[in-house]
Amino acid sequence: MAEQITKAQLKTYRSLKQKKFRDELGLFLAEGPKCVEELQKAFRLEALLTTENVGKTAIEQLSSLRTPQGVIGVFRKPDNAPTNDQMVNDQMVHDLVLALDGVQDPGNLGTIIRTCDWFGVRDIFCSLDTADCYSPKVVQATMGALARVRVHYVNLPQWLNAQINAQINDQMVNDQMVNVFGTLLDGCNMYEVLQQAVPGSYSAGAPTAQRSIIVMGNEGNGISPEVRSLVTHPLLIPSYPPGEPTSESLNVAIATAVILAEFRRPK
Repeated sequence: MAEQITKAQLKTYRSLKQKKFRDELGLFLAEGPKCVEELQKAFRLEALLTTENVGKTAIEQLSSLRTPQGVIGVFRKPDNAPTNDQMVNDQMVHDLVLALDGVQDPGNLGTIIRTCDWFGVRDIFCSLDTADCYSPKVVQATMGALARVRVHYVNLPQWLNAQINAQINDQMVNDQMVNVFGTLLDGCNMYEVLQQAVPGSYSAGAPTAQRSIIVMGNEGNGISPEVRSLVTHPLLIPSYPPGEPTSESLNVAIATAVILAEFRRPK
């Protein structure tokens, strides 16, 4: 698939560094042999760009890396990729999903997607102001995890409300309402909360008593007030040793990994 690429095509592919054109054209870029190989399992490869068919200069112009790897894939975004809150409002939440409220840093988002892949979380629901999962920096940071983790963009408060009020057979089932866990600096000790709130095992594929959503907030401001009002279980990752001076907070990607590891730990 390493056919010759025209100058017009190269100009189009360079425009994919901007979200506006990724949305308009339904395309995105992925860089590096490993990432391109992984994404081919889930996305349609529109073009394969290498130093052989476009030249070193073109690869450098398209690359988001200081040292280009010489292989860039142009992929088609999925046809059903949600771009607003009209999608997935009535979608059944799996045993455990992640919600991101205003995560801005592409590296953080990419690392979070990769972490979800590791811990078997297959859906992430993002607020509309969360970074674009198809930006080159995010795609690079996922290392191909986008092939297995679905990322949805929704009106997050509205979507959370829909999940909390989910109906089964047109009747509200109160004892199966979704748990909404949120990481907050004034939350309660994560280990104590989860010991009481999450019975049984959350190992991948295991049945669970209740569906759960974990909300992670913006790097600087945390969870927004509107979303915070919907959190049923505020969590704090305790520092160690207790009471000792320490950093103000954890990086959101690191905090996500800590939380998911605890949820997946056999109880």
